[in-house]
Amino acid sequence: MKACILTLGCKVNEAESDSLLAGLEALGYETACTPCVADLYIVNTCAVTAEAERKSRQALSRLQKFNPRAPVIVCGCAAQRDSAAFASREGVTLVTGTMRKDKILQMLGEKGVFLETERAFCELPAPKRTHTRQNIRIQDGCNRFCSYCIIPYLRGRSRSRSIQSVRAEARASGAREIVLTGIDITSYSDGGQDLGDLLLALRDLPARVRLGSLEEGIVTREFLEKMKAAGNVCEHFHLSAQSGSDSVLAAMNRRYTRAQYLEACALIRSYFPDAAITTDIIVGFPTEREEDFLRSLSLVEEAGFARVHAFPYSRRTGTNAAKLADLPASLKKERMGRMLTAAAAAQERWLARFEKRTFTALFEEDGGYTSNYIRVYAPEAKEGGMYEVRLEKREKDGYHVALLRPVPGDM
Repeated sequence: MKACILTLGCKVNEAESDSLLAGLEALGYETACTPCVADLYIVNTCAVTAEAERKSRQALSRLQKFNPRAPVIVCGCAAQRDSAAFASREGVTLVTGTMRKDKILQMLGEKGVFLETERAFCELPAPKRTHTRQNIRIQDGCNRFCSYCIIPYLRGRSRSRSIQSVRAEARASGAREIVLTGIDITSYSDGGQDLGDLLLALRDLPARVRLGSLEEGIVTREFLEKMKAAGNVCEHFHLSAQSGSDSVLAAMNRRYTRAQYLEACALIRSYFPDAAITTDIIVGFPTEREEDFLRSLSLVEEAGFARVHAFPYSRRTGTNAAKLADLPASLKKERMGRMLTAAAAAQERWLARFEKRTFTALFEEDGGYTSNYIRVYAPEAKEGGMYEVRLEKREKDGYHVALLRPVPGDM
């Protein structure tokens, strides 16, 4: 018997799917994570944007072309948001949502809709290694309720995994790099211990640790000192901005100002001068005027971002922002073009700082990354290998590098 899982969306979904792959293999299934002929399909869906939901629906059709008689299980955010739409699809036998995904493995032969809530973090089987880096779930849910975001309504309130459980999975993974993932890892809490304490608890790992997306409020001297003391945490901060305008930030319910965000960036660089600060920016939020957009454009340069993930505002029914009049699609498209140009220029400025510098890089199938998230290329590097490298020549979105020496497995 063969099972195939197709995953849409975030790293949390990826980590959950990897756990389901491991659980299926324990049940005797051969598994795959790319579309193929199989006896069972699972689609782990996303609903962060309307486009993500559309792709989630398309995924069903893609898989069913390989074996239209195989049962299909649908889970994840889009299924939580509109379970009936998926349950009515031909071939779909079971629809579950975002929570209690541990029960999917017990319900493979069942039919219907299963939506359940959870108050504590849901443990899943130790994930199968499907990439060089290993995503490790440390938290789920969100209490922030940004006005544009549907995810807190679908994932539930914030809940965290114990430090002991995170340590055990990280040590067993065998990965040279682990990525701590969650819906809002800034809110991580295990009793009286926070995300900084978790980093200290992982300092003895024979691997480097990369953080998932962070919120501005996590950036304090205490947190940065814990991160520095840990010694194995990558100098990469994905610090979500969303806008450079105070009025738009207030309308988004983001709870910080432009000045506070820039202060956080400056504090990061006082501890980690070579740190990559990457971000998300929403273009065309309903209250965004031209002057607000110009504030976002100038933030890209002023913050010195290494990379910007910009995307147009997507109206999500059920959120507070959905009550506002949307901006014309043509205006959002025009602003997106200007934002992408600014983002590309910022990336070029950041990369130019590091020519001929030496770093440590972990290589994947098609290149690798330094600790501070510089994309590097070396045809002779082995997948899964970690090397000391020198950045020699600009190439694509990073550098062609010279391999100086391999880094021992015990780091």
